[in-house]
Amino acid sequence: MEDVLAYTGYIDGKFVTGEGASFIVENPSDESVVAEIQSVSAGQVEQAIGAARRAFDDGRWSGLTMKQRAETMRAYANALRSRAERLKELAILEAGCPVSSTVMGAQVHAPLRMTDEITDMFLGLPEVEENPLPLHERVNAHFVVQSLKRWTPLGVVSAISAYNVPFYTAFWKVVPALMAGDSVILRPNPLTPLSAMIFAEAAAEAGIPDGVLNVVIEDGLAGGQLMTTDERVDLVSFTGSCTVGVKVAQQAAPTLKRLVLELGGKSAQIYLPDAVERAASAAYSVCTSHAGQGCVLGTRVFVPEESKAKVLEGMAAMLANVKIGVASDPTTQLGPVISAAQRARCEHFTQAAVDAGGRVVTGGKRPAGLDKGFFFEPTVLDLPDNKNPAAQEEIFGPVVSVIGYRDLDHAVEMSNDSVYGLSGWVFGKDTRQAVEVASRIRTGTVNINGGMASAYASSGGWRHSGIGRERGVEGLRVYQQIQALNIQAA
Repeated sequence: MEDVLAYTGYIDGKFVTGEGASFIVENPSDESVVAEIQSVSAGQVEQAIGAARRAFDDGRWSGLTMKQRAETMRAYANALRSRAERLKELAILEAGCPVSSTVMGAQVHAPLRMTDEITDMFLGLPEVEENPLPLHERVNAHFVVQSLKRWTPLGVVSAISAYNVPFYTAFWKVVPALMAGDSVILRPNPLTPLSAMIFAEAAAEAGIPDGVLNVVIEDGLAGGQLMTTDERVDLVSFTGSCTVGVKVAQQAAPTLKRLVLELGGKSAQIYLPDAVERAASAAYSVCTSHAGQGCVLGTRVFVPEESKAKVLEGMAAMLANVKIGVASDPTTQLGPVISAAQRARCEHFTQAAVDAGGRVVTGGKRPAGLDKGFFFEPTVLDLPDNKNPAAQEEIFGPVVSVIGYRDLDHAVEMSNDSVYGLSGWVFGKDTRQAVEVASRIRTGTVNINGGMASAYASSGGWRHSGIGRERGVEGLRVYQQIQALNIQAA
């Protein structure tokens, strides 16, 4: 893996070593040092922005046809796929994702498949579409007019990714932007920065022109602030917390940059009375999904009040023998959270839940016998209401809150009593009733009796959970802009 660890930047087609301060990347499973690397400097980030701007403006990539870009992107897909094993190893080492976890599919396999799917989708989209003018506006006594809308590359994209699924969250910025004809500067989260260099290695191998893709790894904030404020940047795509997302929006506002913000969530799972027997598995599913570090996970579980005690008992039983351990162990079911600070956040909100009238049903502390690593037990909280801090704040750990509802109107009301609106879940044997309940949940995605993640279906947040969409047609078009063409014969 020396080829990955040797660089902290890829700027204007060259692999570079950072000129800033050094920092440590820790293995969250055992707190060992995965790498000590040099952060890029603000000056190097400025160079990357300049390289991306020149590459876009001179048309070396943006000026190609969609079919021409597709040829290179097919090679890029192959170059990425050839690095699958290294991506898997890095997901274990820097992100702490258990090797046998289903989330490993999102870490590695799904994005590697989706590169070709994105290329195919773009090729299937019209580059020129007719505006639906009524006949009396098309033809009159003085002229005949044709009105078209033309989709063109947008410009320079700042892509700032998250730590939980680092390759995947970066992928859904980098690949659509490149296929659209844009130039990109990618800045990974400093907790999980190493997999970002895979994008650079593959770009060099596939022949993506110099300056079109740039990667900068930094530990501080100066470079990231340049990426959100520099007037040469046209769009900022950020995945992370709501708090940082607000700052990104504020920094981008003076230059009126376009934004894609995929932010936090506090998603609800509503179990209809006819499906309440499924609720006991909800805590296991959330906690063993990368230690609950997923913004779309249903961490608020709503069940009928009369069934709550039985659901809590079933959850505790299912979590009783969960194997907690290092991510590299194939038998591990629950790995670490990303850092000591994130473990402390789990501890804080567990205590806050109790202080506000909640009860710890199971878990709630660091597991015995694991002196190294950022581990937290799978935790189920019995909450008296949806106002409890553990029901209102995104914890981002293996902590699930269970709340009873009087009727389905009450369940929907509590589900919508949140500043977030990223995802949601409804389970019911009566599918028609489940769909009706789902349609009342104010969130960007609702999964009914199960979820999915596809290149062809978009997702995105409402309210504090973000702006814009990723994946699907909407997640491609956001990296393009529209030019209206109104044409009269000379």
